[in-house]
Amino acid sequence: MQNIAVVTGASSGIGAATARRLATEGFHVVAAARRADRLAALVEKIGPAATAVECDVTSDQSVAALAAAVGELGGPVTLLVNNAGGAIGLDPVESGSTADWQWMYDVNVLGTLRMTQALLPALVASGAGTIVTVGSTAAFTAYEGGGGYTAAKHAQTALVGTLRLELSGKPVRVVEVDPGMVRTDEFSLKRFGGDQARADAIYDGVREPLVADDIADIIAYAATRPHHVNLDRIVVRPIAQAAQHKVHREK
Repeated sequence: MQNIAVVTGASSGIGAATARRLATEGFHVVAAARRADRLAALVEKIGPAATAVECDVTSDQSVAALAAAVGELGGPVTLLVNNAGGAIGLDPVESGSTADWQWMYDVNVLGTLRMTQALLPALVASGAGTIVTVGSTAAFTAYEGGGGYTAAKHAQTALVGTLRLELSGKPVRVVEVDPGMVRTDEFSLKRFGGDQARADAIYDGVREPLVADDIADIIAYAATRPHHVNLDRIVVRPIAQAAQHKVHREK
């Protein structure tokens, strides 16, 4: 049996691109997300090197069912990609929705926690496990209107750093990939409640924002280095984005 890679948030964007890429690297990919129809279409395109498992990372029961399904495949679990996440809105702190903040914390932070706890025994047992968590440049830079998302991503990176310390001496690498401006079909659209114009405005004038395949390429690179090589944190931005607040836009 091939080495197994589990990718959350695999129904679109970075997750789907990562699932496709890891299959070409020789992994059997377990593509996990809530939208079963999209997972089925993805796995059909990938072929026999992929398995779809419906999973909601905000549910303890759903994550436990995913772990059980992965165990039934019988192969060594050597890679977990914690990619499920997201942002809602750009409200200031003074008027931010506690429900939105709670959702962002649950999916970005507790989702990472649930998945890591569920699959860590198998990753350790493989003798050569890797956990890649997809964070954000929001994990270390605050910006106006981003309080809920930056708070969640700061917490996620604290979780990852703590995990790396706690796993010292065990055969599991802990990698964090922090993208800046990545244009995908859904991230900004979901953030703005389906408002396509507001979503598109984020990228106005940016000639070449990153795309999902760029991040998938970096995840695959980190995951396929010799196992003694740990790329702790990879920060990646498009050349147009020098910093969170410095983006070159062509008129």
